[in-house]
Amino acid sequence: MVKFPSKEWMDLYVERLKSNDIYKDSARDWEGDITFVCRADGPLKNDIAMWLDLYHGECRDARYFQNASDAPKSAFRYIGPFGNWVKLIQGQIDPLQGVLTGKFKLEGPMMKIMRYTKAAKELVRTASKIDTEF
Repeated sequence: MVKFPSKEWMDLYVERLKSNDIYKDSARDWEGDITFVCRADGPLKNDIAMWLDLYHGECRDARYFQNASDAPKSAFRYIGPFGNWVKLIQGQIDPLQGVLTGKFKLEGPMMKIMRYTKAAKELVRTASKIDTEF
């Protein structure tokens, strides 16, 4: 079991993402990095960030930031409180519905994301397959 959020969780997530053929296919034309920001909430005392360099269905690089403000500027930022990240990873929140209902905030061109809804769902499905401790 791996604690979320942590560098160990992110590393395992990237490993699983790299072996997800459905993600690779659905994101084969995707170009752009994304930062997942987990806002302090409940047991999480500070905002953390996970930055992923995603390109044509591959994760070329990933970095974990104990302080979200240290993360580089990225094409997209997916932001939500810790409690909502727990629900997202457990499959209780759909990633796009989370934005539409205000549980998450998405910074970046929404029209681009809408063309890759299957890839977005695979990002979350991959996370849900990790034996995670919250």
